[in-house]
Amino acid sequence: MSRLSELSWLPAAPGDFAQRCKIAVAADSPQGAEIRKLASHALDEAKLNRLARVIDALGAMPGALHPLMPFRLAITSNAITHFLTPSLIATAARHGIALQCIEGGFDQSMQDALNATSAINRARPDAVLVALDYRSLLVQSMPGDAVEAERSVTAAMSQLASIRDGFRANCGAPCIFQTLARPPEASFGSLELALPGTSRQMIDELNRRLASTARGPDLLLDVAALAESVGLDEWNDPTLWNMAKIPFSDMFVPIYAEFVCRLIGAMRGKGRRCLILDLDNTLWGGLIGEDGLAGIVLGQGDATGEAYVGVQRAALALRKRGIVLAVCSKNDDAVAREPFRNHPDMVLREDHIAVFQANWNDKATNIQAIARALSLGLDSMVLLDDNPAERGLVREILPEVAVPELPEDPGLFVRTLLAGGYFESITFSAEDRSRADAYRGNALRIALQERAPGIEAYLRSLKMTIDFRPFTPAGRSRIAQLINKSNQFNLTTRRYTEAEVARLETDPDCFTLQVRLADAFGDNGMISVVICIRMGDAYQIDAWLMSCRVLGRMVERAVLDEIVRNAQDRGIVRLIGIYAPTERNKLVEDHYRSLGFDRVQGSDNGVIGWELGIDEYAPRNAIIVVHRSTSDDAEP
Repeated sequence: MSRLSELSWLPAAPGDFAQRCKIAVAADSPQGAEIRKLASHALDEAKLNRLARVIDALGAMPGALHPLMPFRLAITSNAITHFLTPSLIATAARHGIALQCIEGGFDQSMQDALNATSAINRARPDAVLVALDYRSLLVQSMPGDAVEAERSVTAAMSQLASIRDGFRANCGAPCIFQTLARPPEASFGSLELALPGTSRQMIDELNRRLASTARGPDLLLDVAALAESVGLDEWNDPTLWNMAKIPFSDMFVPIYAEFVCRLIGAMRGKGRRCLILDLDNTLWGGLIGEDGLAGIVLGQGDATGEAYVGVQRAALALRKRGIVLAVCSKNDDAVAREPFRNHPDMVLREDHIAVFQANWNDKATNIQAIARALSLGLDSMVLLDDNPAERGLVREILPEVAVPELPEDPGLFVRTLLAGGYFESITFSAEDRSRADAYRGNALRIALQERAPGIEAYLRSLKMTIDFRPFTPAGRSRIAQLINKSNQFNLTTRRYTEAEVARLETDPDCFTLQVRLADAFGDNGMISVVICIRMGDAYQIDAWLMSCRVLGRMVERAVLDEIVRNAQDRGIVRLIGIYAPTERNKLVEDHYRSLGFDRVQGSDNGVIGWELGIDEYAPRNAIIVVHRSTSDDAEP
């Protein structure tokens, strides 16, 4: 059995797993954190089922799963799916999600989508998993007949489009489409791939078209890649299909659930953003403090040295897609930096590292310092460390930090790290590509602030320029991404799909802002999103969120100035602010008060209302240069 199917990057389940499940059910306090901790082990299907029963029991009690984030997933398939739902529910907790599953009828996907009163459409799910396979979508192979093969693939895509359009019209949910895992049998051997009309050729073509069309708001779940990774011969079980219409071998239920829940987590902004690297025996072999520059093992011509080069290349590749790199090492700072500066085989250099923590503090303390320097939450962090004692310490003290369980062979470090799927993403933009540089720039800004004689002098030295523009099609993907990823500086934590963002672009009763910030250290990209809804003579601020890396730079004052300016132009006399407290957004509990809003009497249900009279407000931004763009301007 492959290591991927065993969830080998996760620590083994504790010996008292069953007892801890019983304690969680009997507890009279919120158990979401404990449930997530239990889920963060390599659990087989039996343990996943046990944990799912605990989650179901707690789900009947209001608040018992706090702080897990609720998500409703509908499943429609040409196969039996009952056996999947417990594993999905338990695995979702690992990703911070309290999952509820709604199953459609067996082999009723089209009916589920087009019937406005189907169980799925009535449930109004957050997403629909369209779990169809090749048995449902393609007719028999037609070797050598390119014309009929094309018709078959086009018909399959048309079927999927009708299902998508039906769900979009009747429940408004995005679809998660699976790629098709092909059967291992090949009638033509090696010719199967090249010959038009074979099963292999048609399935590959359909997967290519799925990949090109399943983009915001719809998503792609690459089951074909998963099946190939664990082995097509083991994935496909004809006996199970013939007897019970189960689409793949039950030994792969945990890893299938993991792939689905990674995607759900990414939809809710749960993807990790920072990779923290240990140094000795993680980026090179040996101890730099004892072995010296010439004594560490790194470079070509040596199997172990090449393994560590591979680790560095993988880290650099992650950085190129926007993952921030940091160093956390028990070492003297100057000694730890020497390989980055002087070793000829180092792939990573100092300017690739956003925060460099090399000292003799414990790693939990240093990781907290890294999080503060980057203005990121601990749940954005992944620690790569060869030392099991250090891994255990961080897991115990900072359970929010992901810590993959590494094997002894450094040649398997990269495979294990990437198998964990910590950096799952549903979009990729130019801003994602430059994010690592942006966070490094933020660390440099903090260093400058420490040297500046005062806060105003520091802010003026940044030479900030802010760009305001309404929501636009070109910015839509990044806007939706920011809305769904931001948890700390987010007043209401309301989520919007790309389709909903698109509707706001033309709604005459909405005022929208996408906000970009540049300064002397570079372009911070889109750092804030605002949605105001007109209610008579007032604007209700339905969403106001901002990247934490620009906190303390008076950006929120400049944004409020812009909201007020627009409100005055439209005859608005009041702004209504809403603060809905969550576990993650305590950072902004005094946001409206600090900007001059008055608390509204009668706030209830935990939601606090604030109000500001437009006539009472005077502009406050005197430091940031303002630039305004229209929707017709080219996107920066």
